[in-house]
Amino acid sequence: MDNSAAADSADFRVVDSRLMLKVFYGFAAVALFSVAISLAGKWFGHSIALGGHTEDAALHEIVIGNNVINVPANAIRFERARRDGVAQRLDLYLRYPQMDGYSETARDDFNRTDPGGNIIFLTFEEQMMSRDMSGRFAPIYSALIARPGTPGPGGTTIYGLAEKSGYLNETLAVAKRPGNTPFVARCLDDATAAQSLAPCERDVLVGDRLSLTYRFPKELLADWQALDAAVASETVRILKTGPGPWK
Repeated sequence: MDNSAAADSADFRVVDSRLMLKVFYGFAAVALFSVAISLAGKWFGHSIALGGHTEDAALHEIVIGNNVINVPANAIRFERARRDGVAQRLDLYLRYPQMDGYSETARDDFNRTDPGGNIIFLTFEEQMMSRDMSGRFAPIYSALIARPGTPGPGGTTIYGLAEKSGYLNETLAVAKRPGNTPFVARCLDDATAAQSLAPCERDVLVGDRLSLTYRFPKELLADWQALDAAVASETVRILKTGPGPWK
């Protein structure tokens, strides 16, 4: 092998090594992010009654990055966040399908501690990943699922996730959307889901480099199209900088 060929071979190995490192770091980042979100989701499910509810419907203006969110106090999850100003994240809870916050008439819905309710949790924070959950399906999740999957509610397909993926006790619910990326949500498996009020979650990119993660009862998978549309509609209503690339 002449010097030129040897140099070309060395360059190829360097490029190949760099590509593999990028792929590895990408998988690692998604796995770590998923573990954090999964733990947060379980915590949310068990602690809904500790939120310090309020019936106050006064609007608060919260700024996250370049985004402005106007939302009533009774939809804001934590008491300390019910104020105007800059924040790193905003946690909301809403009753589905009404998409309203806490009130005396909705008290039982917000205070229940058993699975199968109708409260969904929304978290707005600055975008950390370049793709949302639907966008990650083709390049990442599709390599981690156990095919062919099983039929799920609402026309979804439920896939198990490989042990190497780092997703513990989780499944992936996927539904085709003609002309669009698939609907994708991660859910705790049946045994683990029984311990949480909101065992399923989906994240989407909205606004100006803003990420929205919403968590919901597993029973609502059967209504995923209406649920996703309701969350999108509510986002349009409260996000004053525009909904951004909702998909």
